[in-house]
Amino acid sequence: MCEVPLVELHNGVKIPQLGLGVYKVEKGNEAYQTVSTALSSGYRHIDTASFYDNEIEVGNAIKDSGISREDLFITTKVWNDEQGYEKTLAAFDRSLSKLQLEYVDLYLIHWPVPGFQETWKALEKLYTDGRVRAIGVSNFMKRHLESLLETSSVVPMINQIEFHPKLFLNDLQDYCKRNRIQLQAWSPLARGRYLDNQTLIDTGEKYGKTPAQVILRWDIQHGVVTIPKSVHKSRQLENADIFDFQLTEEDMERIDELNENMRVGSDPNELY
Repeated sequence: MCEVPLVELHNGVKIPQLGLGVYKVEKGNEAYQTVSTALSSGYRHIDTASFYDNEIEVGNAIKDSGISREDLFITTKVWNDEQGYEKTLAAFDRSLSKLQLEYVDLYLIHWPVPGFQETWKALEKLYTDGRVRAIGVSNFMKRHLESLLETSSVVPMINQIEFHPKLFLNDLQDYCKRNRIQLQAWSPLARGRYLDNQTLIDTGEKYGKTPAQVILRWDIQHGVVTIPKSVHKSRQLENADIFDFQLTEEDMERIDELNENMRVGSDPNELY
């Protein structure tokens, strides 16, 4: 596995630009083996959440890996029904206990539900207290971020959103860049729904790469941190094999043009 570049967040913390997402990885043996395999293959960035119900397995795999804690970047998130100042602090303690960690590298508000401003104040406290190295949000659109920035003391380091060629949110990306908020892509492969796209196939053939690798490379060249999910070692290695080629400007523009505002997940604007 090639060395994964690090991206520096606005507070100086560095995050690997490629990681492993574990949404819908079943708790128990599947989650444990998935994370263990990824870590043994060279992954150092793992993204989980309380809602995924696999933090215990993630923690066990981390503990058993023998990898130094400072070499890992671990993310988890506070779920919708855990939000609010006191409830968020309690939710964080639960996640930390399940993960068997003394701190997490990144803690996110999972979705923008009513009252997320109070939730953010809890994240700011965790950050100030040194219990998290970075804090951020997930699934926040521009208006959610604007509302948050009106009352926040700390600008989010990351906004993790659904982002892929058919949901190329370039306006949101530009807004985040202006405010020094790093964009991170969940479901970067759109759950495999259009890997048969001819543009992606043709582009991949130019470089001896798969359509999935082309999409992930597109993420990287847009400066986006990306966390594809796979429970299979061969696919994990394939997803990581994207640092030995470069898409041309013309390639990037053709892939940009695939945008259809197509979502595979929920629309945050319909939630709040």
